[in-house]
Amino acid sequence: MSLRTLPSVQIERPLAYVGEPASKALERWTPLAAEGDETPTISIYDVIGQDWWTGEGVTAKRIAGALRQIGPVDVTVNINSPGGDMFEGVSIYNLLAEHPARVTVRVMGLAASAASIIAMAGDTVQMGLGSFLMIHNSWGSVVGGEADFASAAEAFREFDKAMAGIYAARTGRDQVEIRAMMKETTWLSAGSAIELAFADETFTAPDLSPTTDTQKAARSRLDMKLAKAGVPRSERRALMRQAFPGTPGAAAETMPGAGLDVGAVQRLIATLKK
Repeated sequence: MSLRTLPSVQIERPLAYVGEPASKALERWTPLAAEGDETPTISIYDVIGQDWWTGEGVTAKRIAGALRQIGPVDVTVNINSPGGDMFEGVSIYNLLAEHPARVTVRVMGLAASAASIIAMAGDTVQMGLGSFLMIHNSWGSVVGGEADFASAAEAFREFDKAMAGIYAARTGRDQVEIRAMMKETTWLSAGSAIELAFADETFTAPDLSPTTDTQKAARSRLDMKLAKAGVPRSERRALMRQAFPGTPGAAAETMPGAGLDVGAVQRLIATLKK
């Protein structure tokens, strides 16, 4: 109770509103979509960050709310977005990367620019037939004098370096190669994305990926064991490529289709716990 003497305010209960909220409001505040999957699904079908003209867009705040609603269970993230705000994209990437359960990203049509950063958070990244990833250097507008433009150029170099680090961590490729791809504004089809380890497989034509069903099951078991052992996601991806040399992103000189030694995995986990 306040110690001040404040005037009382009489508020009557408002009349109940009968009707449905606007569809745009429902779309904006309900980022989850029931698309026929048993696994909870987050749909990113808009620009990343709030659009200046319409006020709509997919923000980190919305995704954080969706993940809280879902809880610590597996989640699928469907993406069809031209990109947008880099910082919102990085924030969403980190939210998904920190999710305690498995994250499956499906590129339904396009994951460009900031949306391609978000896609890199998937434990498994799947590409639809005809879909594309696009990566490029950051860009924006600058107003001011010579010093302002010089300062902006340095800032943009740091932005590009940060994004290249995310792509390199996902693919296992050298940052110099990644930076060259970004500079050229590279469009990656489903097959190219898988070949370069930006993605793992397609969700309508698994033959584009050399991973067999047996390997998929073994990879899932290994991933769960490593997660329970407290191994960070980036390290789990690197270990996965070592345990399954035939998977995308593995070293070319290793033997494709190599099997998994369960005993070796158990010894690995025991070592990691020390």
